[in-house]
Amino acid sequence: MESRDPEIKEFLIKKSAHSIALFEELDTVFRQIGEVNHHATKTMIAFSARINFAYIIQMGKDFIDVVFPFKQVYEDNLCFRKIKQVPGSNDFNHHLRIYAKEDLNEEVRFYMKKAYQNGL
Repeated sequence: MESRDPEIKEFLIKKSAHSIALFEELDTVFRQIGEVNHHATKTMIAFSARINFAYIIQMGKDFIDVVFPFKQVYEDNLCFRKIKQVPGSNDFNHHLRIYAKEDLNEEVRFYMKKAYQNGL
């Protein structure tokens, strides 16, 4: 994937080919949902529409960690490994670890669409 943004390209420089492929697949699925922008900081990549709706908070050699902030807790799922309230707010971060492209299954895509809608 040709990076659309130099800051994303720079962020990915020292990442493994596997984690970059996972980022690209996540990006592809989000782009199937709607128009997406990226913003990289020193430690994460934010996905946004009008506002940020998802974050890659860690890129390991064989995984990426993604967070979806929601206003409510979605406990009845098989995909989130941790759900934590953001201190001082009514937001709940839903943490997902992706090891393979196949991890972006129907359930995960359902929550990706919910997260995207929150960014509009």
